Amino acid sequence: MKIIRLFINKEFRQFLRDPKMFVIVLIAPIVQLVFLGYAANRDLNYVNTAVYDMDKSGKSRELLRDMEGSGFFKFNDFTANYDDLEKALDDGRVLCGIVIPDDFEKNIMNRRTADIQIIFDGSDGNKASIASGYILNILNNFSSEITAEIQERSGLKRSLAGMIIPETRVWYNPNLTTRNFMLPSIVGLILIIITINMTSLAIVKEREVGTLEQLIVTPIRPYQMIVGKLVPFTILGFVSIILVLSVMRFWFGIEVKGSVTFLFVCSFVFMLSTLGLGLFVSTISRTQQQAMITSAFLVIMPMIFLSGFAFPIDSMPEAIQYLTYLIPLKYFITIIRGIVLKGLGFSELWKDLLTLFLMGAAILTVSSLRFRKKLE
Repeated sequence: MKIIRLFINKEFRQFLRDPKMFVIVLIAPIVQLVFLGYAANRDLNYVNTAVYDMDKSGKSRELLRDMEGSGFFKFNDFTANYDDLEKALDDGRVLCGIVIPDDFEKNIMNRRTADIQIIFDGSDGNKASIASGYILNILNNFSSEITAEIQERSGLKRSLAGMIIPETRVWYNPNLTTRNFMLPSIVGLILIIITINMTSLAIVKEREVGTLEQLIVTPIRPYQMIVGKLVPFTILGFVSIILVLSVMRFWFGIEVKGSVTFLFVCSFVFMLSTLGLGLFVSTISRTQQQAMITSAFLVIMPMIFLSGFAFPIDSMPEAIQYLTYLIPLKYFITIIRGIVLKGLGFSELWKDLLTLFLMGAAILTVSSLRFRKKLE
């Protein structure tokens, strides 16, 4: 135990001597969280819109007032012809184009179906889908108001048919803010950067400068060297988690609704996998450059792409969905989003936690055996 403690002290002294490592481990997580908190935002606050109103009637102006009054639509251009509206969409000045035909009010007053054309720039499918939902809701309300107005003019006191009026409740993220969904996952990204990338780089660096060979000839057993190498990065990982959670709470106002203690336990279980992967990368890399490229392109990036961090797993091809079951970050993101946003605990997340533990134990065991064989 004394040898392991001395080895850990050596690792921390070596870490403090390297200012670059200090910046990467302690400053970079905060910078990444702040940048992602403002940049990774798929919310659509307003829709730039061009209008071609051929009717120019009271009803067409009433519809446009309802759209503008909703706060979601910003009319950038009132075009005089269809070509100008098409050009506004082609140039990217607007996301939505609305064409109101010249018989719009006439059809409404004669109780006929009144058509309008709505054109979306679908190059960004997410924005187009959100804008479509906005405008369909406004049109439904506008249509209901017209129906009620016609019934009142006809002397009808009640509707000819019953209506279903939904009362929507949004749990866990009432404002549907993208930031609240994305930021908790940053804990997982920070951990894989520190524990995979930094662990592999630290070990390969010692091999490059020759200190690893010096350690091998000392009376240090392989397991003591492995523990001494992994424990410091585990501690640094917890320090980064504290920094990230603090920025989430005091900068972005996102509180952890569940147990913070359980969150740290789950983070430790996740680090079994990431530390093992970092150890494995160090055994197949001869230089720091090789270790960085291997960990980035063969481990970290696939984990990010297939974990559900940014891309929904349900939207992936079925074969790729099966592949995501091998990604530890997928289970950790499910766990941490459940803890932070929903306040879930062990009873709801034990399956994901057990899977994460088994994967971590297997990866760490295989990597330790390979590292020990390399030492011998």
